[in-house]
Amino acid sequence: MKRKHWIWLGIAAIIAVLSILWLSPGKNESTAALYTTAALTRGNIENTVSATGTLSALETVEVGSQVSGIVEQLLVDFNSPVTKGQLLAVLDKTPFRVSVQEAQARVDSAAAELDRLEAELERNRPLFENGHISETEFLQWRTQAATSRANLKSAQAALKRAQTNLGYTEIRSPMDGTVIERTVDEGQTIAASFQAPKLFLIARDLTKMQIEAFVDESDIGLIRQGQQTRFSVQSYPDRQFTGTVRQIRLQPTTINNVVNYTVVVDAENRDRVLLPGMTATVDFLIEYRENVLMVPNSALNLRPSAGIEIERPQPAEAANSGSAAETLARNPNGKSNQNKRGYVFIPLETKKLRVVFFRKGASDASHTEVLESRTLKEGTLVVTKFTSPPAATGNNRSNPFQMGGPPRGSRPR
Repeated sequence: MKRKHWIWLGIAAIIAVLSILWLSPGKNESTAALYTTAALTRGNIENTVSATGTLSALETVEVGSQVSGIVEQLLVDFNSPVTKGQLLAVLDKTPFRVSVQEAQARVDSAAAELDRLEAELERNRPLFENGHISETEFLQWRTQAATSRANLKSAQAALKRAQTNLGYTEIRSPMDGTVIERTVDEGQTIAASFQAPKLFLIARDLTKMQIEAFVDESDIGLIRQGQQTRFSVQSYPDRQFTGTVRQIRLQPTTINNVVNYTVVVDAENRDRVLLPGMTATVDFLIEYRENVLMVPNSALNLRPSAGIEIERPQPAEAANSGSAAETLARNPNGKSNQNKRGYVFIPLETKKLRVVFFRKGASDASHTEVLESRTLKEGTLVVTKFTSPPAATGNNRSNPFQMGGPPRGSRPR
């Protein structure tokens, strides 16, 4: 019986303690149950526009053939360095040599015929001058000599054409560079009927590359010539490369009903790790601030929880806020028309906060620069989240936008 008595006494004591805790929550309420805070820090803020593009050599030239034939010799391969005028390939010259010989024979024949007619013309000239032959007969000899002279010029032009085509059987490099593509093999027949077939693709200098990035029309207004960029490629995910905007092309490109503009970015490639055709993710540096005081974006323009007392700003801070306080008071949702002004809450006690206005600077996805404030310093704690329901608007004195009401004698706005 005594044992049961003590058991019942213990249960009664536990119930009493739980009742006290349940009926007195304020005595165990912590700051963490009302809001969370974070300290202001210093760091770098950057605002970027991202796009993707393809790497290519700064200058590339397609080397083709102006004549048809069989590839007899192939003297370079992929990645071969070449110099201007270097022999790359040779076509079969046999038919072209025959054409040159035929053209030369026609030139010799036309020259012999011209010599004969000019001799006849000179022989008949005294006869015409002495009246032994008529003018009509002499005119025939003169016309035949002029026609033969024209035939000789035509044969000489045909010879030059045949010699030129023979020279085209030797494919030479038009510049110094590197062969990055080869499309033919030895023994292959190439046909140059309507356009020159591509045999090689030569890049002038692979130590300098360019990126043709596609920028959305909503962001193209932020891009400028000479703007600094940062980009990465999938082959080197842990490495960052830099570049400079060289050109913004005016010709739009529509992809999936989205208008894009091509932005050309120059990039150095001294170690030749960047290869033509790589896909680059480019960040255009729109805005950059180094070692500035930053406030988390989650702390901006919060609505306080119910039951929290808000202290009005200090006179200096209130004067610094200017019309921003009035704008926020007219818009209790915390959306200010003056995007250069903002406010945060500083904890004073468990249920007491102070609202502090400041002038905003640069902003990125996580932080905003504190451009001007007499209160906010490095290490200052600000509220980043309220864990209780927000206070109701109206005449609730916990509303941070009603700074104690307008002064006496003033007209409500």
